[in-house]
Amino acid sequence: MFSSIKLISFTQFNFFFFSIFLFLASQYDAVSLNSDKSTLLRLKTSLSDPTGVLSSWSPSSSHCSWYGVHCDSNSRVVAVNITGAGDGNRSSHPCSDFGMFPLYGFGIRRGCLGFKGSLFGKFPSLISELTELRVLSLPFNGLEGSIPQEIWSMEKLEVLDLEGNFISGYLPFKFQGLRNLRVLNLGFNKIVGVVPNVLSSLESLEVLNLASNDLNGSVPGFVGKLRGVYLSFNQFSGVIPEEIGENCGKLEHLDLSANSLVEDIPKSLGNCSGLRTLLLYSNLLEEGIPVEFGNLKNLEVLDVSRNTLSGSIPRELGNCKELSVVVLSNLFDPVGDVGFATLNDELNYFEGSMPEEVVLLPKLTILWAPMVNLEGSFPRSWGACGNLEMVNLAQNFFTGEFPNQLGFCKKLHFLDLSSNNLTGQLSEELHVPCMTVFDVSVNKLSGSVPDFSNNSCSPFPLWNGNLFETDDVTTPYASYFSSKVRERTLFTSLGGAGLSVFHSFEQNNFTGIQSLPIAHDRMEEKSSYTLLVGENKLTGPFPTYLFQKCIGLDALLLNVSYNMLSGEIPSNISRMCRSLKFLDASGNQISGPIPSTLGDSVSLVSLNLSRNRLQGPIPTHLGQMNDLKFLSLADNHLSGSIPPGLGNLYSLQVLDLSTNSLTGEIPNFIENMRNLTDVLLNNNNLSGHIPAGLANVTTLSVFNVSFNNLSGYLPSNSSLIKCSSAVGNPFLSSCRGVSLTVPSANQQGQIDENSPIASQPTGKNDNGFSAIEIASITSACAIVSVLIALIVLFFFTRRWKPNSRVGGSAKREVTVFTDIGVPLTFENVVQATGNFNASNCIGSGGFGATYKAEISQGILVAVKRLSVGRFQGVQQFHAEIKTLGRLHHPNLVTLIGYHACETEMFLIYNYLSGGRAKEFFAAGLWDAGPENDLVEVLHLAVVCTVDSLSTRPTMKQVVKRLKQLQPPSC
Repeated sequence: MFSSIKLISFTQFNFFFFSIFLFLASQYDAVSLNSDKSTLLRLKTSLSDPTGVLSSWSPSSSHCSWYGVHCDSNSRVVAVNITGAGDGNRSSHPCSDFGMFPLYGFGIRRGCLGFKGSLFGKFPSLISELTELRVLSLPFNGLEGSIPQEIWSMEKLEVLDLEGNFISGYLPFKFQGLRNLRVLNLGFNKIVGVVPNVLSSLESLEVLNLASNDLNGSVPGFVGKLRGVYLSFNQFSGVIPEEIGENCGKLEHLDLSANSLVEDIPKSLGNCSGLRTLLLYSNLLEEGIPVEFGNLKNLEVLDVSRNTLSGSIPRELGNCKELSVVVLSNLFDPVGDVGFATLNDELNYFEGSMPEEVVLLPKLTILWAPMVNLEGSFPRSWGACGNLEMVNLAQNFFTGEFPNQLGFCKKLHFLDLSSNNLTGQLSEELHVPCMTVFDVSVNKLSGSVPDFSNNSCSPFPLWNGNLFETDDVTTPYASYFSSKVRERTLFTSLGGAGLSVFHSFEQNNFTGIQSLPIAHDRMEEKSSYTLLVGENKLTGPFPTYLFQKCIGLDALLLNVSYNMLSGEIPSNISRMCRSLKFLDASGNQISGPIPSTLGDSVSLVSLNLSRNRLQGPIPTHLGQMNDLKFLSLADNHLSGSIPPGLGNLYSLQVLDLSTNSLTGEIPNFIENMRNLTDVLLNNNNLSGHIPAGLANVTTLSVFNVSFNNLSGYLPSNSSLIKCSSAVGNPFLSSCRGVSLTVPSANQQGQIDENSPIASQPTGKNDNGFSAIEIASITSACAIVSVLIALIVLFFFTRRWKPNSRVGGSAKREVTVFTDIGVPLTFENVVQATGNFNASNCIGSGGFGATYKAEISQGILVAVKRLSVGRFQGVQQFHAEIKTLGRLHHPNLVTLIGYHACETEMFLIYNYLSGGRAKEFFAAGLWDAGPENDLVEVLHLAVVCTVDSLSTRPTMKQVVKRLKQLQPPSC
């Protein structure tokens, strides 16, 4: 009985306790729900929201229905996801413009176009009150300040995404929360300092993005255990730690580009079997590409460009069967393009040829390796090449026959093999008509450019919007390289837009070309077409056959210069190609008159017919070409006056009519051509006055009317039009002292008796020289004198700065790395050098002179005053010197501080007294000797800094000499 009663009582107690628990829990949930809503409303109040992003956050509605808020089944807030529009006044941003940081963000990049607006204000700590929060994603807004400690203490947070804000301060060296954090995305902020080791304790962390901050120090070794690592566009220095490759089985994306990493690429990275993209461009890495990279079976993108790598390209890369993008060099600077200081402008310098195993990779899509010293026979076997789209092996030293096997690569639309030593003829099976870029210029190719048989093209790839939306890693690179090449084409320089096709056959030995090698499919797309066939051996009449297929083009740019074309310009040329924008037929043997109907080519922007055999007058009808910016008819046999119709060319920038037989006066309409930059009328028979209004053409930078019959005075208020621009005009009153020729027979008026050659206008002088010979000798002497004066002036202004005064209104600040016990200011440093007086100069090298400076009693420093012109700019200088300021070694002088502005740069080092060679070497090294070899190494280092490039040894010479000095035991 007792036991049963006891059991009943215990059961009733449990029921009572459970009821109380449910009641309290329901009350707690209600409080928590209200707390979440209250926290969000306070969050809204704490931020500036000019575009009403949070307009739906109303007290009268459920917080789970608010924009960017996500709740669980219990209405607790588990995610706040509000992407800004990227309008936070950043100078460069990766979300709104994919042209910015074009190679950043494999696996994580997204856009921000189409979003409502941005939130602004200090990053709020009250977010930590959302205790169930798993995802906090506020990218591309305008949030400022450091991340509060309360955020680092959140227990359940899995994603912290604040990319593209203005977050500043340091990353914490210790915190207790975030044990479930999977994604830490703080890229494109203003975070400084080092990456703390405490992040290695986040066992769940998979993605770490700290790209484009101001972080420095070493790359942390623990990142190898993550899945995605993005540390590009920072100031990391030192070596890439071997530790990364010791536990990297999950690593898929590793981006360490655009830092200051040195020494060799660790072989251990070959252990990262899951690695898909490896970006190491724009560092200072040395040695070769590790052969261990052949173990990266899943590698899709390898970019090691813009380093100082050497050695041979490993054949083992042929084992990377997924490899689709191989970038070994890049003449475009992806760092400088986005406004960052470029820490180096280096190119890799490989040995040997391109391994056949690489070009036979089954998924190879982009092979980019211009100017990397590759040599030997060009790869002949390219396999099926079914995925190959872009190949750039320009500016190398390849020899052998042109690889016509590339005709089997059906998707190939970009091929640049220019500036090699390729021979042979082109096959008609090549898909040249479908290629957007085909450049074989500056080789030794021969024969005729074929009338290529393939005229059916696959659609041209269009790269718009978010190039990272798909899993195709080749698209960003293809878009980047295509856009950079296009920016440098002639068509773009003339202001063109839209699809551009570029084919260059220049500087070869081609003897003919049948027609425009562009497919009808490409012309139907209203594209522009640039065809360059200059400097070959083309013969025959003016190539009107090249105009017969241009009807479907928006623009045709044609260069047939410096061939052996002859005959006359056809009168119907304007009707043959209405879309002709650029025509360069200079340096041929074209004769006859310029047809007046050429003026009907109203689409022309540039016309160059110089160095031919044209004769007769300049047609006034040429003035109808309203868009013309460049006109050169120089070095022909044209006669008559300059037609007044040219005054209608208001867009004209360059007018070159030099070296003809033009007569009459310089027309006054030139005064009204306000876009002119170059006017060359020299070596004609022009007479009369120089129009005074030319002094008001502020755009004018080049002006030459030398060797005419001009008279009167130079425009008095012009700083450009000087006697040096009008030599050989003896009747110019203000330039009689520099006249270098006699007047021609048809000149009118008296010869000035004071002219140095006026007494003998014709015939021989007493020494047997004719007047023309005298003029030639005098001209040569004058030119040499001017060159000498310019050289002296150059060296005087560039090198003899110790005697100049320091002045100007530049910002006078000294950045100090090491405290020497006394303050360092611009004024006391300059004063201590005696205003850079030569008496304090203790040495001079390739980058400037060094001065001894006693800052205070007994405190000596060495101040190296740098030649400003040797650096690309103050921004680059700041970046490089800050890197040097972190280096400390007993065998290196210590960089104490520096000053840099547009007009003055100097470095402050510790002063080494004595000057004996022994003091440059570590203790014991000098005694180990041999001393002569050590002194030779020191001498070699000094010679590497001399001014003269002819005296300065090449890197190969340095390495060779060091190997000679190397002890046998090494």
